[in-house]
Amino acid sequence: MDESALITEAQRGELEAFNTLILHYQSQVYNLAYRVMGEGPSAADMTQEAFISAYKSIRRFRGGSFKAWLMRIATNACYDELRRRKRRPQASLEALHVVEESPEPSLRSKIENPESYAQRMELAAAIQDCISELPEHQRMTAVLCDVQGHSYEETASVLAVSLGTVKSRLSRARAKLRDCLREKGELVPAHYRLGTEGAAESPGSVR
Repeated sequence: MDESALITEAQRGELEAFNTLILHYQSQVYNLAYRVMGEGPSAADMTQEAFISAYKSIRRFRGGSFKAWLMRIATNACYDELRRRKRRPQASLEALHVVEESPEPSLRSKIENPESYAQRMELAAAIQDCISELPEHQRMTAVLCDVQGHSYEETASVLAVSLGTVKSRLSRARAKLRDCLREKGELVPAHYRLGTEGAAESPGSVR
C-alpha cells in the first residue's frame, strides 16, 4: 500500500483512497476503542466517529505518521464520550457487563484446545475489567503500549504528551492492573494468577 499516495488522493477528495486507508487501520482503531470503552457497541460508535472526523479533517493532515494521527483522533473521540458520560450519567443496557470475545479474531488458535481457549477468554475478561477501572489517561496509555504494542515514542505522539509522561502513566497503570488482578483472585484462571508459579508476569502480555 502506497500510503503517501493514498493520503494525497484522499486530500483531493477521492473517497476510494480514503476508504482504502480506513480499511487498513480499522481493526487497530476498533481494538483501541474496545479496550478503552469496555464493550462492543460503544467501540463501534467511537470507531465510526473517529473515521468521520478523520474524513472531515484529512486536508489538514500535514505529514508525519498517519497512523498516529488517526489513533489520536480515535483517542479524542473516546475521551469526549467518557467525559460526556460523567457529566450525564444514565442507566442503560450498556452499563451491564457483557463478556464478549476479544475484538482480535487472531486470539484463537486453530490448534488450541477448548479448555485453554476458555481460560484465556476468562483472563481477557478479567484484564478488560481491570483496564476499565483505570483513570482515563492511564487506561489509554496502557492500551496503546501494553495491548496494542506501540512504543513509548508512538504512544507519546498519539497522546500528544512527553515521553516521561507516558512512562509515568504506564508505570502507575501497570501497578494498578497487577493489584486489580490479584484482588480478583478466583476470577482469574489458576495458570495465569499473579504471584503463582507459571503466572503471567505482566497483565499487558495478554492481548
